[in-house]
Amino acid sequence: MSAGTIHNALSFDVEDYFQVAALAEAVDRKSWDRQPSRVDANTARLLDLLATRGVHATFFVLGWIAERYPAIVRSIAAAGHEIACHGYSHELIYRQSPAAFREETRRSKGILEEQAQTRVRGYRAATWSITRQSLWALDILAEQGFSYDSSIFPTHHDLYGIPEAPRVPHRLSLPGGASLLEFPPSTVRIGPANLPVAGGGYFRLLPLAVTRWAIRRINREGVPFLFYLHPWEIDPDQPRMKVGLKSRLRHYTNIDSCERKLAALLDEFPMGTIWDALQAPTFPSRAVSAYLSPVAAGSAGAAS
Repeated sequence: MSAGTIHNALSFDVEDYFQVAALAEAVDRKSWDRQPSRVDANTARLLDLLATRGVHATFFVLGWIAERYPAIVRSIAAAGHEIACHGYSHELIYRQSPAAFREETRRSKGILEEQAQTRVRGYRAATWSITRQSLWALDILAEQGFSYDSSIFPTHHDLYGIPEAPRVPHRLSLPGGASLLEFPPSTVRIGPANLPVAGGGYFRLLPLAVTRWAIRRINREGVPFLFYLHPWEIDPDQPRMKVGLKSRLRHYTNIDSCERKLAALLDEFPMGTIWDALQAPTFPSRAVSAYLSPVAAGSAGAAS
């Protein structure tokens, strides 16, 4: 990659199909160990897809998965990809206490670092659940030794989002005195709103041409594009859960064509790990603290 080229980032959230928020109404957490797991085979498919193209990515691995399937973490690390943390239980952070979040984060980071035999620098919350109600989590991430976060979605959504947060990567000045790099999932500004285009369900629902257009537009702004996907999104043969219409649309729409679309995207656009993007000379690291809520951010210390 030549000097001045925008370094786009490719990421995957490693969790099983039955652990996602859209299926929570149909799958009790206590039954997770009894569900037929497909995460190992699906992650292996992704690794093969990347290997044939010589592409490296960041894998945010759930601690619950790493604990039960350590070979997944080792195979990701052995292939030269970046290992990052997706928390332990896939619980929404704004439903946790600071003390519980701190313990889960410490536990998951320790598991991943032991298995991968490397430092874990990055964190991504389950379902982007660092919101205005859980900004206190950022100080805990810095305390636990993370260098960057990728959890704040600058858009409106019923489960997540801080619409006024910066769309571009930036450095957060935290209330506790530390700082943390924030790499938000990509959005395109349309009028007064941010259109989410970073991947996941948006990638499956929207035509591939929209993602191509969004990458080019964001790169013209001098900003790296951040793409994300889950291993279960390339698995049309996964068990189908009985859930409501909204959840069915979110989880299953166009799941049969997602792997093909991903391959086409990787053939067209150069991508790499988040950590490499953060090190690139073109990375726009600007200090921001204005959208942090002093009340929410300060609650971590009081409640811990």
